[in-house]
Amino acid sequence: MTAPPSPRLPATFYQAENYRPEESVGYLMRQILNVVAQEIERQLAPTDLTNAQWIPLFKLFSGQASTVAELARCCHLDAGSTTRMLDRLEAKGLCQRVRSAQDRRVVHIELTAAGVQAAQGIPAVLSNVQNTHLAGFTHEEFNTLKSYLRRILDNAQSGAPPSTP
Repeated sequence: MTAPPSPRLPATFYQAENYRPEESVGYLMRQILNVVAQEIERQLAPTDLTNAQWIPLFKLFSGQASTVAELARCCHLDAGSTTRMLDRLEAKGLCQRVRSAQDRRVVHIELTAAGVQAAQGIPAVLSNVQNTHLAGFTHEEFNTLKSYLRRILDNAQSGAPPSTP
C-alpha cells in the first residue's frame, strides 16, 4: 500500500506552453474579489463609505486594531496611505486620532458615535453580498469551498519551498 502524496509536493496544474491567465485560480479569485468589492461599495454608497474606508473602519469597530500602526499592518497599508485614509475618515466625523499619554509615538484611533453607527451596518452588507454570490451552493459545497481556499492560503503562507520527491 502506497502512502498518499505529500500535500507540499509541487502541483503541475499549469504548463507554460498553454498557460491562459483567465483560466488560472489566481485570476478567478481576483475577479471574484473585484466583483464583490464593487457590490459592497455599491451597497455602502448611501453611507458614503468607499471600499478603502469601510475595511479599516470595520477593523477598528471589531477590535482588530486600535492604533495607527496596528491598522496599517492589518490593512496592509503603508504609513502614508493610512494617514490619508484616516484623514478622510476624520473629515467624515467617523473617527479621531488620540496620541497616547504613555508613549507619544503611539497614536490611538477612536471611533466616534457616527463611526460606530456606520460600522454596525457593515456586517449586514457583507453578509448580503457574499450570500448573493454563493447562491445555489449547498452547505456542504460552501464548507468544501472554504476548506479548499484555506488550503491555498496555507500553501501561500507556508514560506517553505515545496518538497521534491
